[in-house]
Amino acid sequence: MARDDTSIRRRRYLKGAGAAGSLAISGLAGCTLGGGGDDGGDSGGDSDSGGDSGGDSDSSGDSGGDSGGDTTPLTIAATVPETGAFSSVGQDIMRGYELGVERMNENLDREVELILRDDESDAQTLREQLQAIVSNNDVNMIWGSFSSLLVTAGSAFAENQGLPFLGIAFAYEEPHRNDNYEWTFAPFPKSRDVARSTLGNLELIPEADRPTNIGIWEPNSGWGAEQAQYWDDVLSEAGYDVVMREVFELGSSDFSTLISQAQSNEVEVLLSNPTPPGAITSVNQMSDSNWAPKMLKFVRGADPTAWWSALGQDGAYALMCPGWVPGLTGNGNTQLRESYMSAYDTENEYLPVLVGGSYNLTQTAEQAVAAAGSVTPEEVRDAMRDTEFSTVIGDFTFQENGIPEGLTAPVGQWWDGAQRLAYPDTDAEQSLDFKYPIPPWSER
Repeated sequence: MARDDTSIRRRRYLKGAGAAGSLAISGLAGCTLGGGGDDGGDSGGDSDSGGDSGGDSDSSGDSGGDSGGDTTPLTIAATVPETGAFSSVGQDIMRGYELGVERMNENLDREVELILRDDESDAQTLREQLQAIVSNNDVNMIWGSFSSLLVTAGSAFAENQGLPFLGIAFAYEEPHRNDNYEWTFAPFPKSRDVARSTLGNLELIPEADRPTNIGIWEPNSGWGAEQAQYWDDVLSEAGYDVVMREVFELGSSDFSTLISQAQSNEVEVLLSNPTPPGAITSVNQMSDSNWAPKMLKFVRGADPTAWWSALGQDGAYALMCPGWVPGLTGNGNTQLRESYMSAYDTENEYLPVLVGGSYNLTQTAEQAVAAAGSVTPEEVRDAMRDTEFSTVIGDFTFQENGIPEGLTAPVGQWWDGAQRLAYPDTDAEQSLDFKYPIPPWSER
């Protein structure tokens, strides 16, 4: 497509042309998307704050513009899983990015350009797509995809390129500590935060009614082992009994043995971090087996809106920890909700959780660039380490290795077709009282 500068100046810009297929992106707020930009002629071809700012005001977390008179454009490379195993979340992440880039172009004293491609839910494709973008554009920053698998692949690419990288849906801590991260930052709750929020959720239950038996289904992955160990340590120390901890293969379609073991061990609280397809399959098989725990938390597995589309009422009561949940307040949450409802012509105030998570990423990027007063990678990286951020998921800073400090992982619960905040408590209409226990299948 020929470059048309007039169509993108001072507007957010998304482009989907690429060898792996193009993203079909509709216009937002009357702006034309998909045009412009020189991409080298290449067209065609991972799972607490209440986010409460302390009062009734809803500060947007805006930067107020960056200083210093530098108006160099900010060019961002990113991929999302429009197709493949994680395709159910691709649109939600993309919409959060769209809304965020629109806001960035309004607030920053520079043009913001986002070049976005489909990674097909595949790490190798992601690397190829990022390489194509970086080779043909003056990129200043990279944004991540979904899940630890894809985010770590994007992070490794960014580290090699010496470019600031922001990633959500990435609770895995070990890479931050062991891979000498210099450029990677995760504005997202980590495994330790997920475990702490699980305990916080349990403490909402009256003491006389609290369950005691914890079951952990551990995916055979680095993050699976890490998250399982955090749950084991935090809950055991709090006096809960981990009566089951079993490893299963990612991609498995038969959960009958795990269900039978959970039943025989009298598991009351079932915790896991499976892929969305595996999570949905396991709930269907629980129903077939006529067994369910009193509390079910599937981090990342229950994140996408496809959960309810596939399960309906069978998916009710399930908990997730997706980084952002409708019901959080302050730091731009009101602006996010209103912008989403206007841009996508909906009256539904229960936004998909990954819209909020990815929007939070754009707020982090904006505030870092504003603090740096520059798009130079080194200066933006240093600003990431020195800035206190206020986004729709809360207030936080980053450690040197990109792990966030100060976040509480909000817990969402599926109820009446929407993901709503179950922990921590806020006074927002989108939150709800934690629903416990899960009733038997026959009583749903």
